[in-house]
Amino acid sequence: MPEPTAKETALTLTPEQRVIPSWNDPLAAAVTRPIGGPLGEHAVVGKHWFWSPVRVGLLLAVMALVASWFGKASCIQQYQDDQGVSQLDWRSGRPFVAMCYTDIVPLYSAERLNNPDTFPYRTSWTDNAGTPEAQTRYMEYPVLTGMFQWVNAKITHAWLKVAESGWLPSALPVAVYFDITAVWLALAWLITVWAVARTHRRRPWDAALVAISPIVLVHAFTNFDTLAAAFAATGLLAWSRKKPALAGLLLGLGAATKLYPLLLLGALLVLCLRAGKMRAWGTTAATTVGTFLVINLPFALLTPDGWQEFYRLNTTRPMDPDSLYNVVSFFSGWTGFDGVLARGETPMWLNFVSGTLFLACCAGIAYVGLKAPMRPRLPQLCFLVVAAFLLTNKVWSPQYSLWLVPLAVLAIPRWRVLLAWMVLDALVWAPRMFYYLGADHRGLPQGWFLGTVVVRDLAVVGLCMLVIREIYRPGTDLVRLAGDDDPAGGFLDGAPDKVPAAPREPVLSSNTAGPRPSVP
Repeated sequence: MPEPTAKETALTLTPEQRVIPSWNDPLAAAVTRPIGGPLGEHAVVGKHWFWSPVRVGLLLAVMALVASWFGKASCIQQYQDDQGVSQLDWRSGRPFVAMCYTDIVPLYSAERLNNPDTFPYRTSWTDNAGTPEAQTRYMEYPVLTGMFQWVNAKITHAWLKVAESGWLPSALPVAVYFDITAVWLALAWLITVWAVARTHRRRPWDAALVAISPIVLVHAFTNFDTLAAAFAATGLLAWSRKKPALAGLLLGLGAATKLYPLLLLGALLVLCLRAGKMRAWGTTAATTVGTFLVINLPFALLTPDGWQEFYRLNTTRPMDPDSLYNVVSFFSGWTGFDGVLARGETPMWLNFVSGTLFLACCAGIAYVGLKAPMRPRLPQLCFLVVAAFLLTNKVWSPQYSLWLVPLAVLAIPRWRVLLAWMVLDALVWAPRMFYYLGADHRGLPQGWFLGTVVVRDLAVVGLCMLVIREIYRPGTDLVRLAGDDDPAGGFLDGAPDKVPAAPREPVLSSNTAGPRPSVP
């Protein structure tokens, strides 16, 4: 009997069958060769008493997170000064030469977390005291992130008190603080890996890309962004399980950590409009906003000046070195939309232009979502929205790329393409560190750093074009080729459209499937 063709294979898949990466992805097949090659056609799958794709993914994530911690460990080493006092060893530009820089270390003292009587948004201090640039400052992060830092600082103080009695190992307070914070950030990324594996239940092995992403190796402990990524990923998982209130709760918690999970509501709105599922969207949106308000209102009412600090800084912040605006400014000599700004002056035109460009991108994404021949999958639109935000925003801190990792894996499960992008994005860290080292200390000129930024941005634009291509040509979408509609879609999965669209292209494509069927 002849072997089934790709089209026949896609048509015979059942919802219980699992997609096998070593049969369908060239990179996965190549990875398996040292251990015996792709899975055999008669192999027994899903019967091991312990190991499963999710647990293997979590093990890989633990290994990657350990490597990431070692990458930052150089920045918590200490030495004894001339008086015999232990100090943090950041001499001779160590954070940049060793490429171990992390915001967590300097923020411990910068946010006054090392003081036992500090409380976020109530405690203030003065920067540049005694100068015309003197300014009262507060905790500069959203409420949940600020409280996360404060709780870790309190755990650090308690740890050190117990360590004085010899029951626990001791170190510099900032080193203990970093390690405690890293534990929680690592747990958040493990939750992200788990959520991605559970969202696409027929493609659990794709979560391995989230686990071992080079971006995670570099940026898991650069800042606090794994927290928001975990809330966003679990919010999508809850929506895929048709639990709109839980999805809203998780997205609201994510928005109180970093604002970007709010962007996912826009993608949901477009798809729910097209599918006529506005009641579910309304429940999610109301719960998201309600959760955000419940967390923020007490601080906004009791400590309004401190609560506003995050929003004030984002308004007055100039274009970031990683932004496309800075790239254009450097290579063209352009002084920016606002010209030369005084210290602390708000870049009004830059804020307006970046906001307008993002809204224009959102309008284009909404048009695609409503008019594409086949309704896009939820992760596809979520990825486009978040990528558009990063590309048009005046700030792209390097750790923000973590936001894209789980969305990209859910939207474009092409291992070679995603791994190539992740490597490019992670490599931007090296020229960034040597640019910050300064030309006077044998660092890189700014142009070299900005050149890598352009390459990274072009890679993200390329991913966006690939997503749009698969939306308009669903026959090239590996998820739909395997017989699924929208595994992350929840109420949207398999729902008929209420908004008419262009005629559909057949889903099947002989160029994108392997010759063998998936197995249970």
